[in-house]
Amino acid sequence: MDLRDSLDLLMFAMLCVVLLTGFPVAFTLAGIALIFGLIGMAFGVFDFGFMAALPQRIYGNMTNDVLIAVPLFVFMGTMLERSRVAEELLENMGRLFGRLRGGLGISVSVVGALLAASTGIVGATVVTMGLLALPTMLRRGYDPALASGSIAAAGTLGQIIPPSIVLVLLGDQLANSYQRAQLDQGIFAPDTLSVGDLFAGALIPGLMLVVFYILYQIVRAALDPKSSPAMPADDTLTTAELYRRTLRALIPPVALIVAVMGSILGGIATPTEAAALGAIGSILLAGDRLQGMKFPARLAALSLIALLILTWAMDLRTARSEISDADRAGIWLAYALCAGVAYGLLACLIRLLGGKVLSDVVQSTARITSMVFVILIGAALFSLVFRGLGGDDTVREFLTAVPGGPMGAVIIVMAIMFLLGFFLDFIEIIFVVVPIVAPILLMMGVDPVWLGIMMAINLQTSFLTPPFGFALFYLRGVAPDTVTTMQIYRGAVPFVLIQIFALAVIAMFPALATWLPKLLFSGM
Repeated sequence: MDLRDSLDLLMFAMLCVVLLTGFPVAFTLAGIALIFGLIGMAFGVFDFGFMAALPQRIYGNMTNDVLIAVPLFVFMGTMLERSRVAEELLENMGRLFGRLRGGLGISVSVVGALLAASTGIVGATVVTMGLLALPTMLRRGYDPALASGSIAAAGTLGQIIPPSIVLVLLGDQLANSYQRAQLDQGIFAPDTLSVGDLFAGALIPGLMLVVFYILYQIVRAALDPKSSPAMPADDTLTTAELYRRTLRALIPPVALIVAVMGSILGGIATPTEAAALGAIGSILLAGDRLQGMKFPARLAALSLIALLILTWAMDLRTARSEISDADRAGIWLAYALCAGVAYGLLACLIRLLGGKVLSDVVQSTARITSMVFVILIGAALFSLVFRGLGGDDTVREFLTAVPGGPMGAVIIVMAIMFLLGFFLDFIEIIFVVVPIVAPILLMMGVDPVWLGIMMAINLQTSFLTPPFGFALFYLRGVAPDTVTTMQIYRGAVPFVLIQIFALAVIAMFPALATWLPKLLFSGM
């Protein structure tokens, strides 16, 4: 093969090599793109006119309503991390399930699912549970590998259980790919794919994964009782008191989950609007834990819930020529409820700002969001140059030549993404790999929602696969010295196999991912 015909492949290979050196991702993407763009111009195989599309792409990304959900969900997760929701959940769930063999492992999986649906930030979840649950599990005689693997795997549930930042970013990339695939097929009135479709599609697979984790804990406890012994009952608490404390710890995060996901799945709000709702809810939850803030926080929370119900039940639009008396009364009630939300929110913000909680959360949100968007700009440049060097044609020829048709192509793509997950971050894979392969797979007739869920679960494994799984690094940073790195790696392997099994189940039964979105958004 002539060198000039293989520049696209060399470009991708060089990207992987440089990323492994630890050089910043955004600069690597942009730098490799510029270098190979210049090399392509020197060989006469790249038209620098492709670069003219870069400013428009950057502007489009910065003004994309869907991507506004990213900083809002990050803010929500970071604020909830500081409000000690995880601590209360772990403590009470541990007491509730701990009397059973494998009970502490089950409680970690349940709490991981709840935190995933309320925070969605893997690092915060793994670190929090590593600090709180891991010492308890080790003290109760749990196998260090099992305890480590349980915590790391439960922490990664935030990647698949909505609302998830992975699904927001993946949904945006797949929506663009789906539209492009249809236009290339001559369909000039293309169907659309929304982040809400992926949220609905991920709900059943995400819960299925939690069930698989719990089943593994139960089976492991039955086959090897010494690895996960039961915890002695706490005689200082009556059963009624235990249930009361557990409910008190459960109700706030569950209420927030229902408000955010219910508003999306019920068609009341878009994912971006629901993210704003979640950010407000997290502020109120944090405020509720401050002395003297319970009344303003709870008034605002109840007003917010009433406002959601009112929005669902009535037409509150004011820009109408005719408004009935009932709707007019509903509009004025909505104004009063908004005032209640504003009062409670302002009171909580002032107290959180005084305690420096708000400034820390805002700075953390700004850092994470900036990282995502800078990588997005670098990936846009990389994608343009890769396409200009004929990379799309190379990938299309390869995937269409794979035996087995569309399913064979999907299996190859899943295998490549799985292997890349050993070395690359999920953001890099979403922004670099997905725009290259997704349009081709979608042109082959693959369902976009099913493909998105398959990719999301595959990307979730990248947090658990040694040697560079981020969840493993987070846990290593907070684990006691008695837990070795090899024990953490060994504990993660069964959960990686569980995720691969979940991928196989969804591949065999696509309706697990496609049934709920069709039911909710297509009326089928």
